[in-house]
Amino acid sequence: MKTTDISKNLDNLKKKEPKVIKEFKEFINRGSVVDLAVGIIVGGAFTSIVNSLVNDVVMPVISMIIGGFDFTNLKITIPAYVSGIEPATINYGNFIQALINFLIIAFVIFLIVRTLNNMKKKAEPAPVEDKKAAKAEDDQTAVLKEIRDLLAKKK
Repeated sequence: MKTTDISKNLDNLKKKEPKVIKEFKEFINRGSVVDLAVGIIVGGAFTSIVNSLVNDVVMPVISMIIGGFDFTNLKITIPAYVSGIEPATINYGNFIQALINFLIIAFVIFLIVRTLNNMKKKAEPAPVEDKKAAKAEDDQTAVLKEIRDLLAKKK
């Protein structure tokens, strides 16, 4: 077999790349997929910070305000009616803790998005210039319409 035959076979293999693979490459190379991946990674890292904020800063203050009460110990115990089975617990205190975590995370994300939106508004060009350009264009259009009407009357 000649080297030219081998290179032709390799070229044919490259050309026969399945459509699914080609579409997958295009999908991965889109910026939004990379942005999403970065967002998930940063979000995962951010979770530990928020959990520390809630557990170490917010909850002690809330606990102090309500008299030293700890939410995580709140539970309802359902006794076991069959011997050998441990009683079941409904840990609604953990749910309250998770709810507070969620509210804090949602509020922090709101503040971040709000800040980013405000920064975008400041970066956009002032709409006053656009209004001036639009008014000048309207004036030109009006003059051109008058000229057109005058020319039409002369015919």
